[in-house]
Amino acid sequence: MNGPEQGVLHDRPGPKARRRALVGSLIAAVALLGAGGIVVRRLADAGQFSSRRWAPLVDPSAPEFAQVWALLGTGLRQTLIAAALAITASMIVGTLLGVARMMLGRWGRVPLIGVMELLRGLPVVITIFFAYRVLPTLGVDVSFLPGEDGLWYLLVGLTVYNSVVIAEILRAGVRSLPGGQREAALTIGLTSGQTMRMVLLPQAFRVMLPSLISQLVVILKDTSLGGMLGLYTETLRQANRISQLLGNPLQLYLVVGVLFILINGSLSFLAQRLEQGLARGRRVPLAEKPVGPADPAGPVGPADPPLDLRTADRAV
Repeated sequence: MNGPEQGVLHDRPGPKARRRALVGSLIAAVALLGAGGIVVRRLADAGQFSSRRWAPLVDPSAPEFAQVWALLGTGLRQTLIAAALAITASMIVGTLLGVARMMLGRWGRVPLIGVMELLRGLPVVITIFFAYRVLPTLGVDVSFLPGEDGLWYLLVGLTVYNSVVIAEILRAGVRSLPGGQREAALTIGLTSGQTMRMVLLPQAFRVMLPSLISQLVVILKDTSLGGMLGLYTETLRQANRISQLLGNPLQLYLVVGVLFILINGSLSFLAQRLEQGLARGRRVPLAEKPVGPADPAGPVGPADPPLDLRTADRAV
C-alpha cells in the first residue's frame, strides 16, 4: 500500500495495536514507579535520607563540609590530570599506529595488525594491572617522574588500550574518504607521507570527530580503574576513603556520579560546538552571479549600443 497510510519501513499500527502499546506502556510505567517507591522506602527506613548522612556534602555549616570537598577536589584534580595525560598519549600513539597500519607493506603490516587485535581484545583493567605488575619486574623505574607511581602505570595501561581503538577510528575515517582525494594529491606531486599528513588525516579527524570524542570520554571514565585497583588516588578512591570515615557511601558515590556526568556532558557539548564550527568553516559562499556573459576573446569592453533596425536598414 502506497501513500500516507503506509509507514517508512512498515505499515502504520492500527487502533488495536496502538491500544495494546498504550496499555503496555502504562503497565510498565506503573511497575517502574512501584519498584522505585519500594527502593525509596527501603532507603528511608535505612536512614539514607537523614541529614547526618547528607550534611557533610550539602550543608556548609557542617564541620566536615570543607574537608570533604577539599578531598574530593584533590581527587577530581588527580582524575583530570590522569585523563589529560592519557588522552594526549593515546591520540599521539593511536595516530602513529593508524598511519603505520595504512602505509606499511604487507610484511610489516601483518605483525602490527596481530598485536593491535590482541591489545584491542583485552579488557582495559587487564592492561592497567599488567603495566603495574610487569613494568617493575622488567626494571622500569618511574619514581623519578612527578606524581604517584600509580599515575604512570595507569597512564601506560590506558594508552596501550585506547591508542589501538583510536588507530582503528582514524583508519575508518581515512577509508571513508573518496578515493579521488589520494589520487589527486599524488597527481600534483605529493608523496604518500605528505598525502596522508596534509590531505587525508585532517579530513579523517573531522569526519570521525564524534567517535573520537566518545572515546576520550571513555578514557576519562576509565581513570577510575586506577582507584579501584588501589594504584592512584583519584576521585573514586577519595570518595571511598571518605565514606569509610563518615559511613555514607551511597551519598558520596551519587555525588561522584554527578561530577562525572557534568564533566562528560561538558566534553560532549564542546565536541558538538567544535563539530558545528568545523562544519561552518567548510561552507564555501556562492560566487555572485555575473551580470552578463564574459567575452572569451578578451576583456569585456564598453557595452555596444542597442541595435536599431531602422538605422541599420538606412545604412544598408
